[in-house]
Amino acid sequence: QLQVVESGGGLVQPGGSLRLSCTASGFILDYYTIGWFRQAPGKEREGVSCIATGAGGTNYAASVMGRFTVSRDNAKNTVYLQMNSLKPEDTATYYCAATDYGLGLGSGPYYGWGQGTQVTVSS
Repeated sequence: QLQVVESGGGLVQPGGSLRLSCTASGFILDYYTIGWFRQAPGKEREGVSCIATGAGGTNYAASVMGRFTVSRDNAKNTVYLQMNSLKPEDTATYYCAATDYGLGLGSGPYYGWGQGTQVTVSS
């Protein structure tokens, strides 16, 4: 059963950068669309970005467009979320998960959720 593991979170000052990683054991992540989601305390989980299999494209939420970049390293079986120009409102637990099709940012079709990694943006 597919389950992903997120890493790379931490505390960063506003304007700073972090790179999150999403990996899985025993499954080839390039077979799936991988999505990044986040959830802040008291708020619903929201889709941040996703990347399709192969060269199938990417999708971003408006709130992160131009600041976040999603990418794959298939040799490392890892999907990254590069986060630049971070803002306090980016503070949340970030999750990745897989889906078999599409580039949607709704969490319903996704599965294999990890435990998440905490990102805190604060001075």
